Amino acid sequence: MMRLTRRSILAGAGSAAVLAAGFSARAADNRKSVKIGYVVSKTGVNAPGAGSTTIPNYELWAADVKAAGGLKLPDGSRLPIEIVAYDDRSTTEEVVRGIERLARQDKVDFILPPWGTAFNLAVAPLMDRFGYPQLIGTSLIPDEIDVHAKWKRSFWFLGAASGYASTFADAVKAAGDATNKKLAIISVADGFGIELVKEARLKLPEAGLEIVMDKSYPIGTQDFTGLLNEVATSGADVFMALSYPPDSFAIAKQARLNSFNPKVFYTGVGTSFPIYSDINEGKVEGVMSLGGIDNSRPEMQAYVSRHKKLLGTPPDYWASSVIYTSLQILQQAIERRGLDSDAVTEEIASGSFETIIGNVKLKENRMTDLWLLGQWQGGKFVGVGPADRAGAVKAVIPKPAWA
Repeated sequence: MMRLTRRSILAGAGSAAVLAAGFSARAADNRKSVKIGYVVSKTGVNAPGAGSTTIPNYELWAADVKAAGGLKLPDGSRLPIEIVAYDDRSTTEEVVRGIERLARQDKVDFILPPWGTAFNLAVAPLMDRFGYPQLIGTSLIPDEIDVHAKWKRSFWFLGAASGYASTFADAVKAAGDATNKKLAIISVADGFGIELVKEARLKLPEAGLEIVMDKSYPIGTQDFTGLLNEVATSGADVFMALSYPPDSFAIAKQARLNSFNPKVFYTGVGTSFPIYSDINEGKVEGVMSLGGIDNSRPEMQAYVSRHKKLLGTPPDYWASSVIYTSLQILQQAIERRGLDSDAVTEEIASGSFETIIGNVKLKENRMTDLWLLGQWQGGKFVGVGPADRAGAVKAVIPKPAWA
């Protein structure tokens, strides 16, 4: 059995009965709430990622909706939301089963996406078939799939793997003779790692980097000592680990213990989590990864403050603000078009939205103005690429010692 947690978040006075029948076409004047469902990794190998990005922002958004008096509808009325959530236990079978249950049995109005590239790709056909918009904030766009043509209801907020690879290549190239241009790559043998390493193999040699080592490792790997020793003896100045959160934490810790300090040190998902710095006793200066944020916007500062107050920790410096932005877009689309999923999907695809990261208008169901490369500098994970983006900080290469 799947682990089910049901929590009713009722904005306004008192409790209300939950309607059991119908999809999002149910008449708003006959309902007492709006059902929002999601399936996410509360346990298993994906739990650190989901627990740092997806779940906190779903909870924060629900709390913000409650504080506002509920979801606003086109007629000005508001309805509270009820959350129906399942634990996918970090398995594809459970995430697929959970989406089917939310649609067929729970008959929720909208489904929020799971965590991770592999799971979002696995459920994209289901979300499309059941008629739900899929606002994907924790998956890269697979370059070999025309997602806009294949899944009209899927919306992608993190960009494509090719963009991340090219931006990283640009940063190393701009550093000139600071590195010997030799690159060692290790990658997790799962959706994220497979997608990114494929693009890295294409884009990085085009920028003049020589790949001298390229190895994958199974998901769930904990000891990276052997791989790091191979990287150290490869002669590469540039190290790239396309890793999941537990891997990213372990790689940095084991690199420090073994005094492995290449001139460019890049780890994957989890590097932008505040806990990454905590685990490494704050000794993360110069470490690079995907993402970054611009904390100069008052809206972003307010979001960070609410996140800390409600959840006790700051958001991560990559996907968290993007996930919350996608939820703001869903909320504004509902306010304009009501609870019909077709109308909401159309509005998301065509509308402009004011969010914590600024005005967002998707192009072919994609958010295009993104931070693709970040770096720990002065205790913060800041956006350094694209280098010509407003608010970008200059990348530091070579990386300082683990001090």
